[in-house]
Parts: sequence; structure tokens; C-alpha cells
Amino acid sequence: METPLRDADALLIEGGKVAGIGRAADFDAEGATVIDAKGCAVMPGLIDNHVHPAFGDWTPRQNQLGWIEAMVHGGTTTLISAGEVHLPGRPKDPVGVKALAIAAQRCFSAFRPMGARVLAGAPVPERGLTAADYAEMAAAGVRFVGEFGLGTVKDEAEVVEVMGHVRAAGLNAMIHCGGPSIAGSNLMQAPVVIAADADIVAHINGGPTSLPAAELTKVIEGTKRAIEVVHNGNPRNAIHAMNVLREMGRLDRLVLGTDSPAGSGVQPLGVMRTISLLCSLGGLDPAVAIAAAGGNTARWRGIEAGTIAVGRAADLVFLDAPIGGAGSDAAQAFSFGELPGIGMVMVDGEVKTGRSRNTPPAARIPEVLA
Repeated sequence: METPLRDADALLIEGGKVAGIGRAADFDAEGATVIDAKGCAVMPGLIDNHVHPAFGDWTPRQNQLGWIEAMVHGGTTTLISAGEVHLPGRPKDPVGVKALAIAAQRCFSAFRPMGARVLAGAPVPERGLTAADYAEMAAAGVRFVGEFGLGTVKDEAEVVEVMGHVRAAGLNAMIHCGGPSIAGSNLMQAPVVIAADADIVAHINGGPTSLPAAELTKVIEGTKRAIEVVHNGNPRNAIHAMNVLREMGRLDRLVLGTDSPAGSGVQPLGVMRTISLLCSLGGLDPAVAIAAAGGNTARWRGIEAGTIAVGRAADLVFLDAPIGGAGSDAAQAFSFGELPGIGMVMVDGEVKTGRSRNTPPAARIPEVLA
């Protein structure tokens, strides 16, 4: 967040990672594959901090195939599970919860649609799970805990107790904030959200039903960790939450997600649309908004993604103003409320798609020269 915009016009990629950032004259291109960006902006692959995957590239809630691949076409290359809650017949007993989390983690570790990283296996806290159960899941490779409040652990005292188990196991957790979303989920109000002290306050602007704005202010001021704004929520309260964080000087706490698949659908461009909302109606600097969907999320989640830095994976999105739009470049497009066009997406240094099938056509398209 301190340097969201780099003063550079060239990147060197070796072995799927960024090996250099600077000027084209700084690098020897002899024998290398050269991509001419044609004046496009390059941003890191976006992180969707809030998805609810099932097995494979399919969502039972929407009967849709290929939704993760569609996300890549929208510039999102890393997706983090908030719980595999839409799996038909989702188990809620301790043995079943553990089995589902470990199986989902294993499946998506070995399955990367169009190169996307889906960090899955996020157990929803249910009554009956013990400290030993959370430790067992962590030892098996599970890294995240799904939303407190989507299951039976919902009251303040038990949420605080279970969060202690989660932290002792070294897991990263989030808590549902707002009205119920799916059958069996709960209204989670300001006092329990504040007491939980979870790593992420999920969908502060509702998933999809938001708490009143005054209650959101209490949550933001009463917590010290990340505040998530999602596409599948209340847009007015999304801007309210951003403004509260901006007034506090804590935009480093802002992270973005879609909360999809959901009843509102699957949004392949959901993260970009949220960036556009915050920039055009909230006046947020586009570089800061992109950082909220990248480096901020990576830091709060403890992962290596969402930034363009030497030694990090070369997950890159080439984008420009859409043909016919008001802006002359990608940043202006966001500020005018447009969706930039994506001309290329790279994951681990490999080109996964050229012109996006989902965004408007970009005015300029990168070209592979050799």
C-alpha cells in the first residue's frame, strides 16, 4: 500500500517469477520471449478474498461450469475459500467437517483451472469441533477457517472460545458480518464480530444483507484487522466502509472479494467491478484500490500473491481503457466507473489468455514478439 504504483516500464520474468523490475534498457532481451505491452497497464493478478467453491470448476448453487476459469478472464488469479458451504449435503459433524476441509484442500492443490490458485478447504466452525480437531486440520495442510456464523458456532462466548482454538492451531479465520445469507446461517451483529477478533471481517457491506451504517462504523472502529468489501453486497455501505477506513488512515485494512457463487450469481468481473465502484463513486485512487485486491489481502491472509515484486510469482494482468469509454487508460477507466479491457493474463509467467472473453475490448492489446 505504501508504493501501489511502480515507476517502471519493463519486467523480467525467469522461471515463472519476477526477476527484475525497471526499464527496458536495463534488461538483455537476447534469446528471450518479448511481450510488447503496447502501452497497457500491468497489474498483479487480483485476489478474490471470498469465494465458496465446491469440487472442481463447478458451482451447485448456480449450476454453472467454468466459473473459476471465467474469474481468470476477469483478472483474478487467486481465490480464497470462505467455506465450502454450497456442497450438497455438506456435513456438519466433526468427522465430516474435517474430512470435507482436508479433501477440498487436497483437490484444489492439485487442480488449477487456467492456472488459478484456489486456496480451498476452509471448515465452517460447528459445535463439537475441539482444539485438537483444528490442530489436526492444520497439520493436514488446511490454512484457513470459513466464516464464523455460517454454522452452529454463533454466540459471543463460544465464538471467542473457538477463535482461541483456531489461533492456537495457526489458522487464519473470518467472521460473517450482517444478516443471514443461506439456510442455517445467522445474523452476526457488531458485539460478537468485535469480540471475535477474526483476521477478516467478512463482507462488512453485507453478504448480501448489511448491518446499518452506524453499526458498521462500530465494527470498523472496534476491530483492528482486515475489513472486507464484496461485490455481492450493499454498494452504498461498501463506500461507507471505505470512507471510515480512509478517515482512520487505515486503508491498509481494506480487502476485496465477491462472496460468490451466491444467490446473486457468479461474477467473473466482480473484483474489478468493486474496484470501479470504489474509484468512481468513492473517489479512491485506482492504484490503492488494486492494492486492496492484491497486496493488502495477501498480507492479511499470509500468502504470496497480489503484488509485482522480485521473487514473487509472475501473475500479471495487462489492461487498458475499453474501446469507446471515457478514459484514456485503465486507471481513468476505473475512475470513470468503466471496466478496463483485459488483453492478456499471465500466471506463473505463462500466458493463460489473450483478449478476455468477459471484459469489454481493450483499446490496446499486448503482442508477443518472439
